[in-house]
Amino acid sequence: MSIVQALSPEIWTAVRLTIELAALTTAILLVVGTPVAWWLARSRAWWKEAVAAIVALPLVLPPTVLGFYLLVTLGPSGPGGALAGLWGARTLAFTFEGLVIGSVVYSLPFVVQPIRNAFEAMGDRPLEVAATLRASPARAFWTVAVPLARPGFLTGAVLGFAHTVGEFGVVLMIGGNVPGETKVLSVAIYDFVETLRWREANILAGGMVVFAFAVILAMTLIEKRMRRAGE
Repeated sequence: MSIVQALSPEIWTAVRLTIELAALTTAILLVVGTPVAWWLARSRAWWKEAVAAIVALPLVLPPTVLGFYLLVTLGPSGPGGALAGLWGARTLAFTFEGLVIGSVVYSLPFVVQPIRNAFEAMGDRPLEVAATLRASPARAFWTVAVPLARPGFLTGAVLGFAHTVGEFGVVLMIGGNVPGETKVLSVAIYDFVETLRWREANILAGGMVVFAFAVILAMTLIEKRMRRAGE
């Protein structure tokens, strides 16, 4: 029997939830993170680095600290509770929607920083040339800046997806361990170890190691391509 055939429906559900969470989080981060990265790269405001520091906070904050404040925010007494009340729920905590919000916050710097670096690396010259050709700022952004920053978008998407797949602390704090709703791969591994189901834990942990290797290899190849393009 192959490993794929040996996987239980419980594991396949965790895999599906993880992929859905990572894909949705990455898509939201690209939409939200792009204007943030553009502003950080182009703004001359003296307080922009304070904003950059706020965006980067998840890089240094312990996941339990960030998870605690997200739990308070998404809980019945926080804004998340009021938002959930719009469709008759009491809270966004321990729901898939809450996991998406938490993942977006926690993975934000992993998407914003590569895109910001790409925007900064292209300099002012391409936009100045576009302006001389009477391109509007919006058209110059979409036809000049975005294509030139494509490696940054690719790097950000890969990092955002991978970081969401591997996150544990924040996910456990705000999502708990609800099968079919919030039990993603990282939580499933923890649950299998707690219940002494070593075989299932080993299969999932091995799969995560292979996934991490693939991400690192992809990042290396992207960086090499970026260097060649810049030569």
